[in-house]
Amino acid sequence: MMNKKIVPKPLTLQSLLNYSTTHFASQPSVSFVGGTPVTYAELGIKIQQISDLLFSLGLQKGDKVALLSNNMPNWVVAYFSVVSNGMIIIPILPDFTREEIENVLSHSESKCLFISDRLSSRIEGLDLPLLVSRISLDTLTLVSGTQNNDLKNPQLTVEEDDTAAIIYTSGTTGRSKGVVLSHRNLTFTAMQSYSFHQIASSDVFLSLLPLSHTYENTIGLLYPIMYGSSIFYMEKPPTAAALLPALAKIRPTMMLSVPLIMEKLYKSQIQSKFAGNRFKRMIYKNLVFRKIIHRIAGKRLIQTFGGRLAFFGIGGAKLDSRVERFLQEARFPYAIGYGLTETSPLLAGAGVHQTKLQSTGFAVQGVDLKINNPDKKGVGEIWAKGPNVMKGYYKNPEATSEVLTADGWFRTGDFGKFDSSKRLYIKGRMKSTIIGASGENIYPEDIETIINNTQYVVESLVIEEDGFLVAKVLLDLDELEKNIEHIKSVIEVKKEKGRQAMREIDEKYSLWSQHFVKELNAKLNRLSQIKRVDIMDAPFEKTASQKIKRFLYEKQQKHKKTTDKKSY
Repeated sequence: MMNKKIVPKPLTLQSLLNYSTTHFASQPSVSFVGGTPVTYAELGIKIQQISDLLFSLGLQKGDKVALLSNNMPNWVVAYFSVVSNGMIIIPILPDFTREEIENVLSHSESKCLFISDRLSSRIEGLDLPLLVSRISLDTLTLVSGTQNNDLKNPQLTVEEDDTAAIIYTSGTTGRSKGVVLSHRNLTFTAMQSYSFHQIASSDVFLSLLPLSHTYENTIGLLYPIMYGSSIFYMEKPPTAAALLPALAKIRPTMMLSVPLIMEKLYKSQIQSKFAGNRFKRMIYKNLVFRKIIHRIAGKRLIQTFGGRLAFFGIGGAKLDSRVERFLQEARFPYAIGYGLTETSPLLAGAGVHQTKLQSTGFAVQGVDLKINNPDKKGVGEIWAKGPNVMKGYYKNPEATSEVLTADGWFRTGDFGKFDSSKRLYIKGRMKSTIIGASGENIYPEDIETIINNTQYVVESLVIEEDGFLVAKVLLDLDELEKNIEHIKSVIEVKKEKGRQAMREIDEKYSLWSQHFVKELNAKLNRLSQIKRVDIMDAPFEKTASQKIKRFLYEKQQKHKKTTDKKSY
């Protein structure tokens, strides 16, 4: 039976936790895929025990406690033991470098750190004078620090405006800032997620994305806990070999993902099978046959996910249009969301069966969105105002004033537009938008979508160089070499021919690249023509939400660093 919408009073994570541990006491809460879930009542007891430990270390309301680990049930225990008692959690992305970790711990003034044994080497030797205690997340036991058992848990009341978390983003611009989020920010977003998809205590979540990322944290943790759902975590990275048995075992009803996961699946399972020969391509281009093929593939895909998937949320970056078309025609239960860490994160969304191709849906209930200073096409910067907008950037008033107006509007830095039904469409990041020779906006993300739909392309990045557009492209070289005439025979005699063989290979790729650019430009408008293609030797570096760190490659271009590419 579906629950009614839950409205925590007050809008705090303390209130949320108290409600769930009381109303869903006997329901299973969190677990590893191969484990036995603890009940919500047991989860509450564990959280209380670790809260007592934190206070015995001399920590008080407002103190910062960092959390560095991959997803696990104890991550949830540590998180709530901090935020439900007025302390401030500092979740750190597990793929942060040692330098980034040191910066976060120092800048946030964290006094205590929960860290998994697997990542403990990341902090060895770091200069952290303010960090006075460390707790193993695997065992929830004290590793370093001094306890005073006379210091008791004061059972503090948490207010809606109290800071709950400071989240340091690993963004596409390269500047990591601490986003200060209140209890109201996070609880409001979790509460309003119900308007896009209603859940109940019978729902089962499989959590794949990092819990230290606001997207997974709010919608994949706080939202299911609010409704007493079960959440499962994987002990190993979610490769196909590990993920498929997990899906079969727990048969999730809910999952969150980034576009890259579904795009890879589409290319490997759909696109590659119908690009092999002329007849298959002809069949796939026929609208009727394509929809039949997609429908059959969709049924199989749902079975692969366990057979009872009701919600597959996609966010963090723009979804490829062909992949979204496949999901629609396959009747796969996908949903789209848009937001930023600074907005906790959800600003707009479309639930299952509410999606429209390439739209991120409607504004979250209770959130105002507007297009500031739109051009003739209705495109302008997306501004947002609502209870989910951050308090500011930690110890950075200058950066805060750049994005928060005096009357409370948040400048997202994204270009977008509304249609007549108030559906939002994202055009791209303002900082990545290229100004054409005639002063028009060129959105590289739109060009990249077309490039990524080209055979043999894994992913791409479009930047400006000397007034021209250059596409950096990562290819599936194994697949490409199979289909370039004579290329395999050339490679086989590489050792015998030496440099001559390499020249022949380069000539083959050069001919392919010229044809590729010509074919690509035929699909692009006059303003978006590509001058050159740079073939990348290694995958692009990405953020936690699998967006390419664009600034790294723009910086390389400025300094004329060309050692990581072949150019044609």
